Amino acid sequence: MKPRHLVFATAACLSLAGLSGCGSDQPATPDGVPPAPKGETAEEFVERINTGLRAQSPELNAAQWLSSTYINDDSQRVASRANERALTQLNAWITQSRRFEGKQMPPQTARAIQLLRLMTAMPAPQDPQKLAELTRIATQMEGMYGAGTYCTGEGQARSCRQLGALESVLASSRDYDAQLDAWQGWHSIAPPMRERYTRFVALVNEGAQDMGFADAGELWRSGYDMAPGEVAAETNRLWSQVKPLYEQLHCYARGKLEAHYGMRGQVDGGLLPAHLLGNMWQQDWSNLWDLLQPYPEAGSLDITGALQALDDAQYEKTLKTAALAPEDPFEGARDAAYTAQLQALGHDPDDAERTRLNRLAYDQAIARVADLRRAAALAGAKAMAARAQDFYTSLGMPSLPKSYWQKSQFIKPRDREVVCHASAWDMDMTGDVRTKMCIEPDEESFTTLYHELGHLYYDLAYNSQPPVFQGGANDGFHEAIGDTIVLAMTPRYLASIGLVKDAPTGEQALVNAQMRMALSKVAFLPFGLMIDRWRWGVFDGSITPEHYNSAWWQLKAQYQGVAPATPRGEEYFDAGAKYHVPGNTPYTRYFMAHILQFQFYKALCDASGHTGPLNQCSFYGNKRAGQKFWAMLQKGSSQPWPDTLKGLTGSDRMDAAPMLEYFQPLEAWLKQQNEGKRCGWSAPAASQRSPRP
Repeated sequence: MKPRHLVFATAACLSLAGLSGCGSDQPATPDGVPPAPKGETAEEFVERINTGLRAQSPELNAAQWLSSTYINDDSQRVASRANERALTQLNAWITQSRRFEGKQMPPQTARAIQLLRLMTAMPAPQDPQKLAELTRIATQMEGMYGAGTYCTGEGQARSCRQLGALESVLASSRDYDAQLDAWQGWHSIAPPMRERYTRFVALVNEGAQDMGFADAGELWRSGYDMAPGEVAAETNRLWSQVKPLYEQLHCYARGKLEAHYGMRGQVDGGLLPAHLLGNMWQQDWSNLWDLLQPYPEAGSLDITGALQALDDAQYEKTLKTAALAPEDPFEGARDAAYTAQLQALGHDPDDAERTRLNRLAYDQAIARVADLRRAAALAGAKAMAARAQDFYTSLGMPSLPKSYWQKSQFIKPRDREVVCHASAWDMDMTGDVRTKMCIEPDEESFTTLYHELGHLYYDLAYNSQPPVFQGGANDGFHEAIGDTIVLAMTPRYLASIGLVKDAPTGEQALVNAQMRMALSKVAFLPFGLMIDRWRWGVFDGSITPEHYNSAWWQLKAQYQGVAPATPRGEEYFDAGAKYHVPGNTPYTRYFMAHILQFQFYKALCDASGHTGPLNQCSFYGNKRAGQKFWAMLQKGSSQPWPDTLKGLTGSDRMDAAPMLEYFQPLEAWLKQQNEGKRCGWSAPAASQRSPRP
């Protein structure tokens, strides 16, 4: 994920006709913001904006970074104040830009002013008190999500788990009740956000209206070089291309869940139970590999198992290195460390040995073993990041700066609350790039690293552009870069880096590989649509606060074919349990990215000289493909995205045909498996009118 940091999102563009869409009235400059220089030209204005953005970026991003990696009242106060100053300045710039409406200017200058008006997903009211309230609520909601904890029991029996631990239950347990408890537990953190979110919606809508938009949703949809009303139609067109493939995957998954759980494996109407899909939000079904793998004997693609074995080996290496270090003064502690390690493995030392150990040394050893485990985890996480970097450098792209390895958050700290949701950060527009993750030795973290580094390489490529053009061609482009690389992580590539012993071959192995990819890529598609369909309705008022939860589940049923196993009334706020809602990150970009990445992938495969089935292509190490990719990344948002897309793919239109070409073998196989089954599902009747497109 590429965070918008609540304020600036230089990944959107508006049609030239929209330049005058905010009217001609010019409110007074906000207090504390210097007025525009008298006689300033449009070109001089844009230059001043670029200078201001570059100067403002380090402070704003540092405040947001602290707020996400040190969650407490102080860091939230600092972040809120930084956002308040930045939004005040942005409102002033937008007000000043209205001087140039209808005037002749160079195309790049006009585009820069267009982008200025779309630099925030969180449009702020002009009223200073309301602006301050908005930034405070936004920071509070993100902090509430990051610190979210589900606790059970009382006294000494009290046990608390955060998102990572609860996700692990969904991923690895096949105990229906344990999975349901974990799913419901995480969703219990969201209801306290509901009142804040309702107020948040009112404030951002006022801010959008101050800028000349009907509501915040219309502002979001204005960033795609098309009329806002065309975005829903365009994404519906793309969804109609891929929906039949999703329906086949859904049908196959339902059969496997029923085989394992009996009739508890579905909800009335053929819907899939939300807590059984291996993911808290049902957006990725990769964790169901043990149930959905087509051919278990056709070669292993157990990336998680391989990564965990590497993690264990790293820990053993760290232990041995520490035990052999001559400068280590704790001989007794080394014995105790060994004892503690035996305990961790389930071997309890006898009472005599426990008595023999010096208690202080034993306590020191326990702490030391914990430190060694953490050191091993950090080393393993950095090794995974280095492996992801290797793919990009193999294409001729530069290595990440030294500061990346020093300043990124790779694993979850032990001493504080953090937002573990993976994200990529460009801190200063000049090369200080970072990832923020809580990496685990599993396939999800591994592929997420390849994805997040895609954001960073996009940042590095367009850092030479003026700040106002430092963004993706559209926000879907930013999300598609790293995922294009993930598509090139073929079984042969995985074998070449030692994560699978041999690249399995044959028809069964191909279906396995396709299924592994589809559980991530295809399963995501309807989720990529429904979140913003919900928010567009919330913003335009067709989904009212009294129907937040029912509308959420109506859309999940309609698009994803999933439902909660137990009733979820309006006392819940299940949308708030997904980071992007309290974090206010537009989501249509992710749907578009899942279409665009296959177009990018096909273009790079063609550039690399690949022949044969598209799904067999890996352009790892191909400098020609890398040069073509880098050239596209360097454009940033300096031109309309159809022009940027055409430069790479030869087409200026988003198209799901490459995705369907890629998954053609799997789709044929799924149709065979589903023959004779009643596929599809029926969503319950809506309790209110549908949101406007």
